[in-house]
Amino acid sequence: MANFPNILSFILGVIFILLIFSLAYAYLKPHLLHKRRPISTLLLKVSYLLYLLVLLIVVYLAALVKGGLDEVFFGIEFFAFLIVLFVPTAGIFARKLQQFRKQRENYNYFFTALNILSLIAILVMYIF
Repeated sequence: MANFPNILSFILGVIFILLIFSLAYAYLKPHLLHKRRPISTLLLKVSYLLYLLVLLIVVYLAALVKGGLDEVFFGIEFFAFLIVLFVPTAGIFARKLQQFRKQRENYNYFFTALNILSLIAILVMYIF
C-alpha cells in the first residue's frame, strides 16, 4: 500500500500540469488567429502547446516515477534539457517584439519547427 505523501505528490503533480497547461492555453488563445497569417499562427500555437504538454508529462514522470530529473537527464543531457526547456518558451514570448513584426510569418514557421525538434529531443532524451 502506497503511503499518503507519495499519493499526494502524484495528485499535486497532475494538478500542476493542468494548471500550467491551462495558463499557457489562456495566454496563447489558440482559438484566436491572426487575419493575415492564420496558418502560421495556428501551427506555432499548437506546436508550442503540444511541446509544453509533452515537457510537463516528461518532467512529471522523471521527477515522480524515475527518481528525479538528475537521474533521467545525466551529464550533458541535463544541459541539453535546459536549452530545450527555455528556448521554445523564449520564442513564444518574443514573438510580439517590434523587430519580428515585419517577418512574423517566417518567425512563426521557424519556431514551429524548433518546437517540434524540441519535442522530439525531449522524447529521445527521456526514452534513451
